Amino acid sequence: MDWLERIAKLRQWGRSGTRAPHKPLLLLYALGRFQRDAEDGLRYSAVEQDLQRLLTEYGPPHRTTPAYPFHHLVSDGVWEVRTDRGPGSPGSGVGNLRRTGAVGRLAPELRAALRREPELLGQVARLLLDLHFPPSLHGELCEAVGLELEPAELQQPSTARRQRDPRMRERVLIAYEYRCAFCGYDGRIGTVPVGLEAAHVRWWAFGGPDDTENGLCLCSLHHRLFDKGVLGMGDDHRILVSQRFVGHSAAAREHVTALAGRPLVGPQPGARPVAAAHREWHTRQVFHGDPRPATAA
Repeated sequence: MDWLERIAKLRQWGRSGTRAPHKPLLLLYALGRFQRDAEDGLRYSAVEQDLQRLLTEYGPPHRTTPAYPFHHLVSDGVWEVRTDRGPGSPGSGVGNLRRTGAVGRLAPELRAALRREPELLGQVARLLLDLHFPPSLHGELCEAVGLELEPAELQQPSTARRQRDPRMRERVLIAYEYRCAFCGYDGRIGTVPVGLEAAHVRWWAFGGPDDTENGLCLCSLHHRLFDKGVLGMGDDHRILVSQRFVGHSAAAREHVTALAGRPLVGPQPGARPVAAAHREWHTRQVFHGDPRPATAA
């Protein structure tokens, strides 16, 4: 059985391209637990809060429940659920999963394959990360689910069908003249830029192209906040800051909340700005809540 192919074809709820990483997040969490204890099952009532935190932080902007993937992942052949009554899920209702003592774990055949082929765990994890999340979040997401991967496992090419264009970073940084589009940061060591990254507006995992119309030059901080939905960009190419972001320190105000309503820095004349379709995708699929009003100058 080709487990990587099966993982790549997980059935996910979708409407108008809505991002729904519920099953990938549950699988990553389960892989982390399997790595620590291959026999450990996940009792829904014990892991519900952990799964809810993952969905809140890495899931779609709208509120959702971990009961959905806990039940529905069974149909993909990679997950099983047992209750106090025996094998089989009691359904996707939160109350039923709690009352029946529902316990989920990786399917027996998948557990056997992971024991037989130790490298498979890293391959599955890398595939899930590449297909559903931007690279800026891979490392911290592994930490969040307790998954320990070697640096080489995070960097090696996965079996994801599309291949990234390694020239995108240079093209995007040139278009924005090596300055963060949100704060203008332009640090260098000698002639080498440091702390500047090319961010995909529409994530590569969701069909975002490797070109400047889908890219922003961002400093490491603002890239991370952009991919987590704290920051966004409006139709007028001004910066959006989520009302859900809370930060009382002077640093939080200066580096985040004060950005609300500011125009983007760049791109330079002749370079194409971010396309409307990609801006709209990010606002619908990643940006959290409503934007704050523009900060008074």
